[in-house]
Amino acid sequence: MSAFDLAPITNSLPFLLQGLGLSILLTAIAMGGGIALGLVIALVRLTRVPVLAPLAALYVNGFRAVPLILVIFWFYFLVPLLVGRSVGALYSVLIAFVMFEGAYYSEIMRAGLQSVRVGQWQAAKASGLGYLQTVRLIALPQALRNMAPLMVTQGVILFQDTALVYVVSLHDFMTSVSIVANNTNSPVEMYVFAAVVYLAICQAGNALAGRLKRASRAA
Repeated sequence: MSAFDLAPITNSLPFLLQGLGLSILLTAIAMGGGIALGLVIALVRLTRVPVLAPLAALYVNGFRAVPLILVIFWFYFLVPLLVGRSVGALYSVLIAFVMFEGAYYSEIMRAGLQSVRVGQWQAAKASGLGYLQTVRLIALPQALRNMAPLMVTQGVILFQDTALVYVVSLHDFMTSVSIVANNTNSPVEMYVFAAVVYLAICQAGNALAGRLKRASRAA
């Protein structure tokens, strides 16, 4: 068996880092957009707004029932039809990720807001605060402490899911690894390297989630 050759990795490092940068960018934008969208959906469901609340529930259940790769395909072909022109693979993927993650983050946000004691809501109402003021000033700060570990864990899953963007020919980290592996005929070295990078990043995320969880319990 030949020795493990690091040359394909070191020689292609700028290309690989460019792919890793895209994976991290997709994760950051999808996580931020998903949290914002998830909060809106969670509030609509919690306030039980007629018509809107059932539609929000349908949205959540619909996206959670289909695989992400199918959602990527939907938006890749659907968005150009809706706007009348091509928007490119990157923007269609970003929309797909935000819409998909919004469904998952909405459930985390909904559970977090429901974890705030009823007495807190009643006290805020008695103090003259409106619903949105109560959410912003009283409920959300407390809920965020409980939700943070789950939000980070969902972010770790999201980072792993960015590997699916290969289906629309975007060069994320995993796609870049595959390209180098094929061009240099070094699949063992490249896929071991990919596993080490994913393991390091995901372990860091899991460690952060664990730390946030312990901090939440101690508070």
